[in-house]
Amino acid sequence: MAKKKSATPNRGLKVADQIQRDLTELIARDLKDPRVGMVTIQGVEVTPDYAHAKVFFSLLVGDPSAAQEGLNQAAGFLRAGLFKRLHIHTVPTLHFHHDRTTERAADMNALIAQAVASRSKNED
Repeated sequence: MAKKKSATPNRGLKVADQIQRDLTELIARDLKDPRVGMVTIQGVEVTPDYAHAKVFFSLLVGDPSAAQEGLNQAAGFLRAGLFKRLHIHTVPTLHFHHDRTTERAADMNALIAQAVASRSKNED
């Protein structure tokens, strides 16, 4: 049997993008957990059936594991807030993961700067 095509192409990406925008606003405005400081939502991945969503976040200052624990404990509250905003049949269960991409990028920049500095010393 032929696979049914979605009526709207890339609908999953659009839903994930909307979840990212709404979560950013909900966390900043409504979440009062002291463990969750200045959190930035980096991205959202939604399963094809919209049952689960991986939410990747970065943290400006603070303990990433404590922030992740606080966000995962507040997942039900945040999901209820999403339910009021999104107009889809199933609002996904949220799973928060700390995104270390910015830390890795800073480490790579430091290594590149160190290599460039040592190369310029060797040329002189």
